[in-house]
Amino acid sequence: MSITKKFRVEKGSDFRLKDYDPAVTLGVKSKKQALYALEEGTLQLSTLQDRLFARDCWALLVILQAMDGAGKDSTIKHVMSGVNPQACQVTAFKVPSAEELDHDFLWRAVRNLPPRGRIGIFNRSYYEEVLVVKVHPELLEKQKLPPGLVTKNIWEQRYKDINAFERYLRRNGIITLKFYLNLSKKEQKKRFLKRLEEPEKNWKFSAADVAERQCWDDYMDAYEQMIQNTATECAPWYVVPADHKWVTRLIVAKAIVETLEALQLEYPKVGQKERKELEAARRALEHENGQRKRQHEKTNKKNPD
Repeated sequence: MSITKKFRVEKGSDFRLKDYDPAVTLGVKSKKQALYALEEGTLQLSTLQDRLFARDCWALLVILQAMDGAGKDSTIKHVMSGVNPQACQVTAFKVPSAEELDHDFLWRAVRNLPPRGRIGIFNRSYYEEVLVVKVHPELLEKQKLPPGLVTKNIWEQRYKDINAFERYLRRNGIITLKFYLNLSKKEQKKRFLKRLEEPEKNWKFSAADVAERQCWDDYMDAYEQMIQNTATECAPWYVVPADHKWVTRLIVAKAIVETLEALQLEYPKVGQKERKELEAARRALEHENGQRKRQHEKTNKKNPD
């Protein structure tokens, strides 16, 4: 059985976050063993990504959501280490700009979707609209929505809009993979303290992170409801244990590899017409080499040592 299956959620109605342990190690005996397995995964991913780029018909959208300190940045760095940068793009979604607030909540995601043949990674995403905005509903005021549209049903409506959007993407050849990096509150505290104690990590720390930590329970409720309402067969959630970063990276890499393998990607086949053109090009190059050789021999005869 695939190691990713137990973390994959396709039907959210029965999902409960408490059933997923953030500290799972998958029975991997050591970090070294996990790193070796990850290296194999990144090599597979490199090959599959090359075929994805060559085929130029599918695109893959990878979404990472998590509490601060869960390791989104390092997961991207390690999992995508072998991927051709020309065929991969990363978008980090921060506080919406004035321009973005003048549009619907999906607008800034749509303009950053990966083109065919590419892998797009969203570090946070449109799911912030049912997470941070839900925990801090006062943020809705900045979105300039008509007052009559801000009702008690707004979150349910956004879940439905997101599901419809992801179905639309799938029908247009964009596969959506969603990862929730499931970090424990205890491990988050440890990582925050490390950022404070180690000078080279000070830049990673923000006082706002501690403020958001005070809303931990509200966020856990928001994440649970998000997955319950948006986990579908065409756009599943992976609830990935994040207390051990090497486990997180291994699962994310494996899930991406499995998804691309399922597409049965092959390099484009050359037709008879194109094959004739390739043969003509080969003969032209060989003839060019022959001309250079004859010219070189002629020059040597004229100028003997």
